Amino acid sequence: MAFTPKGIIPAMVTPFDKEGKVNEAVLRRLVNFLIEAGVHGLFPVGSQGEFYALDREEKKKVMEIVVDEANKKVPVYAGTGAITTKESIYLTRMAEDIGVDAVSVITPFFISPDQNELYEHYLAIARSTNLPVLLYNNPGRTGVNLSADLVARLSEIDNIVGIKDSSGDMTLTSEYIRRTDDSFSVLSGRDTLIFGTLLHGGKGSIAATANVVPKLVVEIYEAYMRGDIERARQAQTELVPLRLAFNLGSFPVVIKDALKLMGIDAGSTRAPVKSLDEDKKEKLKKVLQQMGLLRN
Repeated sequence: MAFTPKGIIPAMVTPFDKEGKVNEAVLRRLVNFLIEAGVHGLFPVGSQGEFYALDREEKKKVMEIVVDEANKKVPVYAGTGAITTKESIYLTRMAEDIGVDAVSVITPFFISPDQNELYEHYLAIARSTNLPVLLYNNPGRTGVNLSADLVARLSEIDNIVGIKDSSGDMTLTSEYIRRTDDSFSVLSGRDTLIFGTLLHGGKGSIAATANVVPKLVVEIYEAYMRGDIERARQAQTELVPLRLAFNLGSFPVVIKDALKLMGIDAGSTRAPVKSLDEDKKEKLKKVLQQMGLLRN
């Protein structure tokens, strides 16, 4: 399939209003903020977008808004993963009907399917759609790991075009790259490892921090692609404090709190996750100030 996921693709937050509903105005503002910063795609309804907390209609609404506002300026990759194959196929077909450019499918969670069951899961999803499909490996969240053997096998399916790897294991990431051909895109899902993934032959990143500092994250990729390895390394180093600040609160609240401090009010995360307490919010504020994102 002639579709190559590449570059910096922000894993977008899902803005909510005070009533807890999807905030269309802020979502459209975020789409434009990211596109104007030079991102190479948009990824709504992923982990950072609280997919686990959205019902079908909310997922549909978010996808429709992002597709409409992006207006083909960049590809839209929608998260369509679920615990069951049936539900993931439903969401994938829904995304295709809406007009997204590709889907990203996280492994099932809570249950622990073996590698053969995972193969059948992804095969069925890929066969259900004409869209390009990205695998999504995040064992720290799901308890399920995609082995290099399985990814190599899945990469032979025509419309399975890449993987987002959030394992944080560079040995595994490099094995995905080594064991697949150049038409298969390996994207970093760990924002501290974008530069390392590029060095190993990866094609970019689906990055949560790109909601907040899209230009900096894009610079890692763009500098690398123009051969300025030192600038790419420096940009990666500059990004690290924001990614490490994720530890200040329960995932995925930190990015929303950071955006709010910057004047983009994406609302709160869905309960039980809460906003940072004042002490931790001050620590986050200092990180943002040191990165030049806030006035002192």
